[in-house]
Amino acid sequence: MIHIQNTLPKKPELLAPGGDIEKLKTAVEYGADAVYVGGEGFNLRMGAPDITLEEINEATTWIHNRGKKIYITLNIFARNYHIRSIRPYLEKLAEIPVDAVIISDPGIFFMVREIAPHIPIHLSTQANTTNGKSVEFWYQQGIQRIILARELTLGEIQEITENSRAETEVFIHGAMCMSYSGRCLLSSFMTNRHANLGDCSHACRWQYTLKEEKRPNETYPIVEDESGTFILSSRDLCMIQHIPELVRAGITAWKIEGRMKSQYYAAVVTRIYREALDRYFADPDNYIYDERWLSELEKVSHREYGTGFFFGNQGYNSQTTHPGNSYIKEYDYLGTVHNVLSEDTAEVLVKNRISGNTSVEIMGKRLNEDFSQVLMDIRNEQNEPIETANAGQKVLVKVSRPVRKYFMLRKYG
Repeated sequence: MIHIQNTLPKKPELLAPGGDIEKLKTAVEYGADAVYVGGEGFNLRMGAPDITLEEINEATTWIHNRGKKIYITLNIFARNYHIRSIRPYLEKLAEIPVDAVIISDPGIFFMVREIAPHIPIHLSTQANTTNGKSVEFWYQQGIQRIILARELTLGEIQEITENSRAETEVFIHGAMCMSYSGRCLLSSFMTNRHANLGDCSHACRWQYTLKEEKRPNETYPIVEDESGTFILSSRDLCMIQHIPELVRAGITAWKIEGRMKSQYYAAVVTRIYREALDRYFADPDNYIYDERWLSELEKVSHREYGTGFFFGNQGYNSQTTHPGNSYIKEYDYLGTVHNVLSEDTAEVLVKNRISGNTSVEIMGKRLNEDFSQVLMDIRNEQNEPIETANAGQKVLVKVSRPVRKYFMLRKYG
């Protein structure tokens, strides 16, 4: 009798947000296979620190030396003035060996093909690709990878992936948008900040009340709660408890949202999905979910977690935050190990105020490297004892166990 073995899909690429140079390096140090960063003025995160062409060149060399990849986001819905200004940018970008650009606008797509035909192109989730025929259309135009719409179920994603010649990518963690794959006009109407040009004010996450025309001085909560309502505010996506289902869908790349989030966020989220992914592929038949993974993801600033549309539209309560619930932030990010001076001394770049005699957690690049201790001795760069250190300072601290560069310090509350 011939035994037919079910083949395991190829291990997906873990793609993390870059933001600036340090965040980009942090994501790679904590396990990302690739990073995505914003092209100056042409991406959908105007509030994020864009990375210059010189920095992209530097980062590309650094990343390629480590066998990783870098993608540049150029995914605004362009106006005429963008089209005029993007040409010189693309001409310079074409000289840098980046691994792909991410676009959503057909006009920018044509310009990339004209000016930098050697650069692979990925189609942004903003293009709202929801079916296999659309995937095939874009593939025939020369698009290598499709970042699928966030509204698809796992079943739909698997069907598309199994029948597609293009690579596929999906978001598996991070902020969600109440509008269709992010194509929102609410911010433009209310604040003149255009979400589709990268300047969203997140008006959907404000608290709203109801006014009746003849009672202009009276307001009524849309949901009867003293804290108002977040009727338009979506939960954050978190798929850490569903690694096997994601693997079986055959997706090429798993994407973590968060170019406007902190270096600490990139580290925590990337290392947890890295560990879960590696554990699954090491022994799929005996894979066991680790409850510590979700606990760790709770230690970054986030909204209530949910699974988005992966398991279908499960209704209002599964997609929106409850009234009164805003961002959950129980841990403070204190700093990053900038240099290791000896087995028991580290130089730390301070991100938030650090005081002596404080209980802290020191977070490694893997869960088994974490440990807790009290910071008994803090010294400035001149090796003089100090009681507190503020953001931007470099300080020397004694550590109870060996640490490595990019390890992080945090504390509860």
